[in-house]
Amino acid sequence: MTTYAIGDIQGCYEELIALLDVINFDSKKDNLWFVGDLVNRGPNSIKVLRFIKNISDRCCIVLGNHDLHLLAVAYGFQPLRHCDTFQDVLKAPDKETLLTWLRNQKLLHYDANLNFMMVHAGLPPQWTLNNARNYAKEIENILRSNQYKPLLENMYGDKPDIWREDLKDIDRYRFIINAFTRMRYCDTQGRLNLKEKGSVGSQSHELLPWFKVPNRKHLNCKIVFGHWASLNGITNEPNIFTIDTGCSWGNKLTALCLETQERFFSQNNKF
Repeated sequence: MTTYAIGDIQGCYEELIALLDVINFDSKKDNLWFVGDLVNRGPNSIKVLRFIKNISDRCCIVLGNHDLHLLAVAYGFQPLRHCDTFQDVLKAPDKETLLTWLRNQKLLHYDANLNFMMVHAGLPPQWTLNNARNYAKEIENILRSNQYKPLLENMYGDKPDIWREDLKDIDRYRFIINAFTRMRYCDTQGRLNLKEKGSVGSQSHELLPWFKVPNRKHLNCKIVFGHWASLNGITNEPNIFTIDTGCSWGNKLTALCLETQERFFSQNNKF
């Protein structure tokens, strides 16, 4: 049995199928981890969702910011943006089934045997592994309950930008969601900066990539994440693996074998 983590698909269905051919994926014995952003920007969000749902007994999935945005738009809490390309999901006859399945996915997945954690974007440096698992569970439980609509309605915004254990209600939930699905840079205290999106070296001098903050508390496991295409799959940091290589921008879709850390690619040839 082999486990492959796959980067941000963002509606690039053909590239996903090609990548599964590259790794010779066997649905009877292999497992797939998806780092989130299954939908949007690419042309076939509905095909991606249907395909992954159909093989979900072999999959672990964490939600990305585009997945949450789809949910917010579908339930009427955000307008459709001019750059959104998931209209095929919104018009699908199985829309409600797919949306319910999507909001029942995780924000964090951890496998103790592999000692690998998967998140979409990152982890604040002040969180331990156990902290992160507990905070993820808070949001997962709400999304799976009948309280998911108030959460989706109020999750947008950049504040609060630093974690405090006494944060309550939507302030607490918004920070947790932003950390797991949007963060790239923060300062040494873990204060999020959600405006800076460029490659490492382009940021303001007081900021660091979240995975380069000294003395971060989640050092004892390997972490795989997506979200940050401008890293181009490179962190130069031990045990930190980024696998968003910008497929929806015309670049590669990446799979990482978690047992060996070998990488595999399928190329987007449409651009």
